[in-house]
Amino acid sequence: DRGYGRSRLHVLEQLGAGRERHTVGTAHDWAEPAGDPLNVVAVECRRDADAPRIGAVPGLPDHLYEHDGQLTKRHVRAATLGALAPAPGEVLWDIGGGSGSIAVEWMRTHRSCRAVSVERDPVRAERIGRNAHTLGVPDLTVVTGAAPAALAGLPVPDAVFVGGGLTAPGLLDACWAALPVGGRLVANTVTLESEALLARWYGRFGGELVRLAVTHAVPVGGFTGWRQAMPVTQWAVTKDGRGESVRSAAPAGAVETAESAEPAESAEPAGSVGSRASVAPAESGEER
Repeated sequence: DRGYGRSRLHVLEQLGAGRERHTVGTAHDWAEPAGDPLNVVAVECRRDADAPRIGAVPGLPDHLYEHDGQLTKRHVRAATLGALAPAPGEVLWDIGGGSGSIAVEWMRTHRSCRAVSVERDPVRAERIGRNAHTLGVPDLTVVTGAAPAALAGLPVPDAVFVGGGLTAPGLLDACWAALPVGGRLVANTVTLESEALLARWYGRFGGELVRLAVTHAVPVGGFTGWRQAMPVTQWAVTKDGRGESVRSAAPAGAVETAESAEPAESAEPAGSVGSRASVAPAESGEER
């Protein structure tokens, strides 16, 4: 199912005993009956020629994910994982999971990394689970519910990513309070309202505020031109324990809900032949 049907399986039973047995076959045509329960299985992984190649570093191609357009695109995703800086054994909260790409790629960095993806839409929550299974991290925990209420009882995070719902009252306060000293918080947005909120938090706690703009080369008639995706504002900060939390204020009734609040049209267009990315640091009157 994953394009490794040519892989050779070696089942070694009752090693060192009188009924020792070695059975060999391929995953694609394995037809041996269940043998002795005391066994060791060795696998020689062999990828089929037409199987998709999935790299080990963040920034997987967008088409590997099942999504409805609410997906942190690969270039922004790679930058986001870089800011989150996963390390073995660490726990991530992925809030506004969308398609789950940030949580999935966090867990892919090391087998001991864990992640909880919080998504209030049940259809998207199920989709996150499918993406996790398809991309090799079936242990990803998916919580269906709206943050900050859905955060109660979750394991203490080492890092928090907010890709949607920034304008929900109290969300950033809850995330900041949950982070231990040394924890990382990364938030992405494409809206002016949430950008203003991030600017206030940046002004209080510092960190790094950047705007990520990706432009793709696309066909224009018989020529090639540039098409820019919506720029993403990103705030990344490490908690150092100073100061009090900033109270977040949102317009009445306005709550972002999608992963990175990034719409479908910012996906890489069909037929694109290249891309370029630019990062503009935020201006601040105070050096940090």
